[in-house]
Amino acid sequence: MTSLPTITKADGSSETFDPSRLRASLERSGAGAYTAERIAEAVTSTVTPGAASREIYSRAFALLRKEGRPIAARYALRRALLELGPSGHPFEDLISHLFRAEGWQVETRKIIQGKCVQHETDFYASHPERGEYLAAELKYHNDPGYKTDLKIALYVKSRFDDIFACDPAVRACPIDRGLLVTNTKFTSEAISYAQCSGVELLGWGYPANDNLFMRMSRAKVYPITTLTGITRSEKRLLIEHGVIAVDEIMKNRRILDILHLPSERIGRLLAEADGLLAFSHSSHATVFS
Repeated sequence: MTSLPTITKADGSSETFDPSRLRASLERSGAGAYTAERIAEAVTSTVTPGAASREIYSRAFALLRKEGRPIAARYALRRALLELGPSGHPFEDLISHLFRAEGWQVETRKIIQGKCVQHETDFYASHPERGEYLAAELKYHNDPGYKTDLKIALYVKSRFDDIFACDPAVRACPIDRGLLVTNTKFTSEAISYAQCSGVELLGWGYPANDNLFMRMSRAKVYPITTLTGITRSEKRLLIEHGVIAVDEIMKNRRILDILHLPSERIGRLLAEADGLLAFSHSSHATVFS
């Protein structure tokens, strides 16, 4: 049996290329078993020792796009999050959109008084029906290899501790949960510390049973950058006009007027968006990147 090549991941580390992971990722994105197997075989035949994971992703994406744009869009979701930058504000708006879709009332960049000092939180959400109130620190990265590390987890924990330590005799304590959210991954140290200290984490692939990918898929909240039928500059123009999520253009199609696209492209774009939002997804996908 021919040994499998070692590839280079986005963070610079190496691992043995596993065709079964690629095949599973394709299937979780919506490709049928036969299509996933065929694409995985085609990509595997081109993988050479030392190949970058992004090259593998690009080959798989190009083949998957020929099968159907909505499927390719789901496969490219992690990359789509990276395209929201360079600032973190669009990501903050997307997470707010996600939590609102889940039934939360949301405020962004809210000032909260702690025991010692005031804190500007990226995100404040309340769910009066459940009696839950949370604040979140959002860390956005447009480098796929960058992981949110222990230093950030320690910093966030100290801020939340000051808010949690408020004296209810002086003022109502505004939150009962603290959350650290990122669009990429966490280091193992950050995860260990958060589990021990009580900081909740939400990121790409974490937690395993309710991560960012799963929550976005379940709520059908996808960044506008997920769509494959528009260019990078067109995506940027939409973001500059406050259009963050795919469902927004389905609710108000006139939003697309700012792109000045011909009717044929509008039709294809809406068809892709409709296919993306119609997909029911309940599992976690590992995307090669």
